[in-house]
Amino acid sequence: MNLKIHIDGGARGNPGPAATGVVIHDADDDAPIHEAGYFLGKTTNNVAEYSGLIHALEIAARLKAASLDIYSDSQLMVRQINGQYRVKNQGLKPLFAKARRLLDGFDRWTITDVRRERNTRADELANLAMDLGRDVVEFSAEGFEA
Repeated sequence: MNLKIHIDGGARGNPGPAATGVVIHDADDDAPIHEAGYFLGKTTNNVAEYSGLIHALEIAARLKAASLDIYSDSQLMVRQINGQYRVKNQGLKPLFAKARRLLDGFDRWTITDVRRERNTRADELANLAMDLGRDVVEFSAEGFEA
């Protein structure tokens, strides 16, 4: 299975109430598989971004995906994952390590930074979870439990 994944994380205040949005579609026919916002409590924007990536990778692993195309508007996280930037923040180092371990489980993956307007659904889901203060699953394919 090949997946197209959009992720976004945000915090109101830094740190502040935070959430992440995850949108997963089948890359071959663009069929939706999973769309959800996950409330994280009080944390930073960068932790929220990494949390979105980790949520998405854990779901992709459960789906036994082979190939991932991941899109995020967090240039920092994308460049860290791609090895262009070092991870200096001590709080991000374990999240970075977990994400890289999870990525090693896939045959092929890419992660690309996109402009905010190309990531609107993931942003909407993150904001919805922040507004409600809880996880929100908007869509999950039949037979798939998040």
